[in-house]
Amino acid sequence: METMSKSAEKNPETIESTALPTFDPSMATDQFRAVAEKGVEQSNEALAKFKAGSEDTQKALKSTFEAAKSVGNELSLKTIAALRANAEADFSHLEALVIAKSLSEVVELQTTFLRKRFEMGVEQAKEFQALTTKAATDVSKPVKDAFEKALKDLKAA
Repeated sequence: METMSKSAEKNPETIESTALPTFDPSMATDQFRAVAEKGVEQSNEALAKFKAGSEDTQKALKSTFEAAKSVGNELSLKTIAALRANAEADFSHLEALVIAKSLSEVVELQTTFLRKRFEMGVEQAKEFQALTTKAATDVSKPVKDAFEKALKDLKAA
């Protein structure tokens, strides 16, 4: 039994000599405060970026709507001008047909008219294509610029 008493004697010494980690509440409070302050700071930064981004988006949408309105007006005016030019050409052609003196003159007037109308249609199509291409660029530019700025801001963050 002596062996048991020796191990019993060593056990309390071992426990007493082992240092347990101590808990310092003041350090825990300081660490918690630092983490909380950093979280608040990061939240404020994120909110500021979100606010700036939403303002940029609002400006881009306003510019887009203004550009779309302007382009819509321009397309409407171009359409009205094309319709007017076509109607005038048609009436001029009808007047010429009415005063034609022979069938050969009617055929010649009709051939000339169709060739001119075809050329006029091609020219009008080119004008509309150029206008719609410009319109697409003008309307999409504010949104494209805002998107590129947002990507740049995200890369910088």
